[in-house]
Amino acid sequence: MSVAIYIDDPKYLNAGESCVVAEFADEIDRGANDAVMNLKKHLLNQKNIPIVECLPTYRSLAIYFDSTAVSAQEVIAEARSAPKAAGEEAGAHMSISIPVCYGGEYGPDIANVARHAGISEEEVIKRHSARACHCYMIGFLPGFAYLGGMDETIATPRLANPRTVIKGGSVGIAGKQTGIYPIDSPGGWQLIGRTPLRLFTPEAARPTLIEAGYEVRFLPVTEEEYKKIAAETAVGGYEALITEAK
Repeated sequence: MSVAIYIDDPKYLNAGESCVVAEFADEIDRGANDAVMNLKKHLLNQKNIPIVECLPTYRSLAIYFDSTAVSAQEVIAEARSAPKAAGEEAGAHMSISIPVCYGGEYGPDIANVARHAGISEEEVIKRHSARACHCYMIGFLPGFAYLGGMDETIATPRLANPRTVIKGGSVGIAGKQTGIYPIDSPGGWQLIGRTPLRLFTPEAARPTLIEAGYEVRFLPVTEEEYKKIAAETAVGGYEALITEAK
């Protein structure tokens, strides 16, 4: 079944008195997600209408506005005036490097992934860290980044029996996706490593380390390096490398 994509003519749906949803596709599509980010950028930068918040998903954008000052029709009109751009034309993405200690107590399910893929644990690490992954959206938990573009040869189903507690910073695989648990929580993803960075800092001016639209690169580190970065992070002495993606 082919994916229906509406990048040049998104569907606009009313979602209450103060929200409009712009849909760019009916399934996950990278070009549609780039168009979502492009529209979000336009709406947050324009000065014509009061936008309260824009929440992106894989294929759509929820646009919250001040209904006492502007109508849904005016919001849609402004959205339709946004430059039509997707892919490389959508503007620069930001790239962030995430250090990860793979395997052992930090990644107790890496053997499952290796066995499922028919490769060694070392090869799992190599393939997982070889590609930049695209953050399609933030959801499930504050700061939980849903990342696409992982090497599909290491795609692995979720655990049959989810864990009741997963340590914050744990890096997991679920099907073709990879992601990082920002805080301690239940979950069923296959855990292959852990980052010492804080993905969610509610007291910070920018609470989430990774944002929708970011390109995420995983950097394998030793346990010694992990502990050193964790100690620096605890006192605010470590900053993740964030650059403009090329």
